[in-house]
Amino acid sequence: MWKSNRLYQASGSAGMTLAMLTLFCLCSQVRIEIPKRLDFINECNCTLCSKSGARWAYLHPSEVSVVGMTKGYSREDKEDPAAEIRFCANCGSTTHFILTASAISKFGNSQIGVNMRLADEKDLAGIELRYPDGRAWPGRGAFGYVQEARIIE
Repeated sequence: MWKSNRLYQASGSAGMTLAMLTLFCLCSQVRIEIPKRLDFINECNCTLCSKSGARWAYLHPSEVSVVGMTKGYSREDKEDPAAEIRFCANCGSTTHFILTASAISKFGNSQIGVNMRLADEKDLAGIELRYPDGRAWPGRGAFGYVQEARIIE
């Protein structure tokens, strides 16, 4: 059964409007909910990101709900990979990444990445899209960028 991705508006405190973005994999067996408007999305050019076909939104794990069966993959060409890519166990869509146990021991469970290619582009209008140079990134410190950021229309 096909389900569309949805952007819900809800009333927040002091009359603020909060956006709830609900994403689905291709077969709809994995659902991801993000209860806030994103400031930016990264389209990294590293091998892992480009081959997984992902544009990442970085969030704290407490800000994301993932429901459904996923499988994981960590890079075998890295001695100590920091991320485990998760994908739908049924259709294979890349859904998100989590930090590996090694990364959590170093940095805490401080980040999850959600594949924003699961979203309808219209639901991302007004969000900044950044292009970090992950291929040249040494694994610590700030990213360089391969091109200027743009606002998704």
